[in-house]
Amino acid sequence: MTRERLPNRRPATTFDFTCGNLHYTCSYSRFASGGIAELFLSNHKSNSHADTAARDGAITFSIAVQHGADPETIRSALYRDSHGRAGGPLAAALDLIMGGNER
Repeated sequence: MTRERLPNRRPATTFDFTCGNLHYTCSYSRFASGGIAELFLSNHKSNSHADTAARDGAITFSIAVQHGADPETIRSALYRDSHGRAGGPLAAALDLIMGGNER
């Protein structure tokens, strides 16, 4: 599938959250159809391993959805603990964006 390009200027929503006792900032924008088009994550400790892993996960997610991947399929495939809670920052951010803090 061809990548759906985004406009150069687009509105974004930004929020902070905690996952695994680490603080993250998430920014995301949507396609005109309403689906998530891109997601950016950063950890409060810039250039740490947690920051790099969060950024890389968000980039991979963004490229995938711009090529037609279903965000809910990605969300449901990410690690969760035995209570269904997100185990990583990408899953936690998607839970907050797409509804429901726990699955």
